[in-house]
Amino acid sequence: MGKVIAVANQKGGVGKTTTCVNLAASLAATKRKVLLIDLDPQGNATMGSGVDKYEVENTAYELLVEEKSFDEIVIKNTAGKYDLIASNGDVTAAEIKLMEFFAREIRLRNALAPIKDQYDYIFIDCPPSLNMLTVNAMSAADSVLVPMQCEYYALEGLTALIDTITKLAAMVNPGLGIEGILRTMYDPRNRLSNDVSDQLKQHFGDKVYRTVIPRNVRLAEAPSFGAPAMYYDKSSAGAKAYLALAGEMIRRSEQQTQAKQA
Repeated sequence: MGKVIAVANQKGGVGKTTTCVNLAASLAATKRKVLLIDLDPQGNATMGSGVDKYEVENTAYELLVEEKSFDEIVIKNTAGKYDLIASNGDVTAAEIKLMEFFAREIRLRNALAPIKDQYDYIFIDCPPSLNMLTVNAMSAADSVLVPMQCEYYALEGLTALIDTITKLAAMVNPGLGIEGILRTMYDPRNRLSNDVSDQLKQHFGDKVYRTVIPRNVRLAEAPSFGAPAMYYDKSSAGAKAYLALAGEMIRRSEQQTQAKQA
């Protein structure tokens, strides 16, 4: 059964979309079947996947509001070798329209139910705010991956996010928990980065990925070329870091499976 992971942080600019695109591409490179759902109306994950958000006919809006079939909406085998449900400004209207529906919090969960087993991993790129789109993402997800910079304000944002996850688990998705905490834009020369990193490991233990994503120019450049970093410059530190993260995720998943079978 595929694992659905919401990639979320209520603080913007932490590498959330960069993580979605590059992690999806890295896992796809290991022959895993991957779907990326862009739920952010900015459509950055769509553009970073090599898809022009201004040209797509069907987006997450059609999936959530008009209930079009998955096959009508999905874009197969993007520049990152994964499948995509795109987003653009139309998805902003989905948040308003969703308020009209009964059981609006689980529209995405219901839409994914028939196709979940077709994929090894389904990533959902959430908006950088707690709105009905984010609630739908977390209601559909098995877990939440949290990218965050190692800075003081990011710790405050993490506390608010964990509170949100706890409340949603109590209300609509009892199995929801943290998949992992990913340190992004990491600079080991920065004392504050090291101090915050140590605090994260102290409080969250093995939920903090061993892999860290460094500040890297190639990661920032890749979206303008419509490709994940590994296809833009596979030798870059950023591309190598996300490949390492994919390997760590696979090992964790295998260990969890073995523990359940024991």
